[in-house]
Parts: sequence; structure tokens; C-alpha cells
Amino acid sequence: MKLALTVNGARRDVDVPPNATLLSVLRDDLALTGTRYGCGRGQCGACFVIADGRAVASCLLTADQAARMEITTVEGLARGEDLHPVQRAFAEEDAMQCGYCTSGMLISAAALLARDPSPDEVAIRDALAGNLCRCGVYGRAVRAVQRAAS
Repeated sequence: MKLALTVNGARRDVDVPPNATLLSVLRDDLALTGTRYGCGRGQCGACFVIADGRAVASCLLTADQAARMEITTVEGLARGEDLHPVQRAFAEEDAMQCGYCTSGMLISAAALLARDPSPDEVAIRDALAGNLCRCGVYGRAVRAVQRAAS
């Protein structure tokens, strides 16, 4: 099935099997490997992308569904050499350890800040609640989002 996706502000034409997930298209067809495979059930946040302004699990979204949306991956957060504020803040707060969950957390944080530039701690924790981190950097991630918001 031939589709046109809008990913990171650019039109990308792909030819994928029916019911291909957006995750598989991003990683296998578009070589955007910052979006990670985690659980395959939308429960861990490793595969989160921004779709029409919301952080969503790309493992649950078909490429066909995504073709009607604006998609941003972690690779699309930076503008050239200029990191997105959440990317800078995560580095400054050392809010990563193994790094596997980091791209999903960055996506959740960026989506939150786009709709609420001054979230309180409860809103930040709610936004990051769908992101599982086996290394336990939750406190540093919250501080990073607070830093990015300020």
C-alpha cells in the first residue's frame, strides 16, 4: 500500500504492507530509529511520537492512520544543531541512564510543553506517566521538564 506520511515536517512516500504499524515504518522504512520498540502494546512509552500534537504509541497506530496526521519523532524535535528545550534540559539534569526510554519521555514532555508551557508538577507527572523507565530517572525527568518550562 502506497502512503504519503508527514514526518518531522517533510512528506515521506512509503510502500508498506496493510496494517503496518507506524513504528515499523519509522524504523524500517524511514531509518528513524530514535523511536524504540518496547512492549508492542502501547504500555511502555518507548515508541511514543507526537501525532497531531499528542504523544501516542506508534506501535498501536497503523501507517494508514498516521497518513492523516502530522507526526514528529524524537529526531524532529531539534532544529538543526539547536536542541529542543526538553532535550537540553534532560542533558543538563542527567535525566537518562541507559537511554532506552529517553526518546519517549522527550516526546511526552515536548507534547506537554506545546500545549501547556508552564505545567505544574502534577501535570508533568501525568504527562510522563505513560513512560516506563527501568533505571528510575523519574525525579530527574520531572526536574528536566520543569527546567525546560522555565
